[in-house]
Amino acid sequence: MDPTSFSVPGAPPKASHVVDVTEATFATEVVDRSRDVPVVIDLWASWCAPCRQLGPVLEKLAAEGNGSWVLAKVDVDANPRIAQALQVQGIPAVKAIVGGQIVDEFTGAMPEPQIRQWLEGIGVGGGASADGASPADSRILAGVTAERRGDLEEARAAYDAVLAERPADPEALAGLARVELVTRARATDEAAMTARLAAAPDDVEAAGALADLDLLRGRTREAFGRLLDIVRRTSGPERDAARERLLRLFAAVPPDEPAVVSARRDLANALF
Repeated sequence: MDPTSFSVPGAPPKASHVVDVTEATFATEVVDRSRDVPVVIDLWASWCAPCRQLGPVLEKLAAEGNGSWVLAKVDVDANPRIAQALQVQGIPAVKAIVGGQIVDEFTGAMPEPQIRQWLEGIGVGGGASADGASPADSRILAGVTAERRGDLEEARAAYDAVLAERPADPEALAGLARVELVTRARATDEAAMTARLAAAPDDVEAAGALADLDLLRGRTREAFGRLLDIVRRTSGPERDAARERLLRLFAAVPPDEPAVVSARRDLANALF
């Protein structure tokens, strides 16, 4: 199978509004084309689980756009100079190019309603989802926008406001979990935590801190595996702490992500 395709089996081939871009074709397919229509670059890698979640959504929305914008897919492993030139810090990374210039961008997988809102912001449509669902709560959209800017306090306030009215709102809960994940990761001394875990393999705090970093770097299965291993090896308070930390990671990832489904099953097997 073509590793650049994230479409479900049996789906039609990519149309002309979805193009695979290389270092050799970047100038023509992205820079030059962006002078005629907006180009949205999806920077991804085959090992990145969030990329596999985001890719099909972007392809679907590009198909709905019917040529009003172009989705340019860039495999960062095969095209590292593009990633370097665009100053990519993490993937999936999405950048909107208009007239040869970056006009907006975001990093990480976002829910479809927020992606539609983002597309509206660059002038290429959006609105209600294809199934007729209502647009997302504006506070959720504000929270996602604040996350993209790196303003975690503003994002937290937006999600908290929604949860004060709807404590079980799934998008607000997921947003808050992402904010907490990034907040923890920013405070992590990776070298210190790596040394701690080497000295004490069942150190839940160290394993959890490194799992946070793994998750943000797209190493979803590795992140979950660190804590699952402790659940399997230990009992009592250590096992409970590892389980709780793992559930906090699950909350920051879409529940239908295959790595989450698999890890939840592994957790149940380890506990019961």
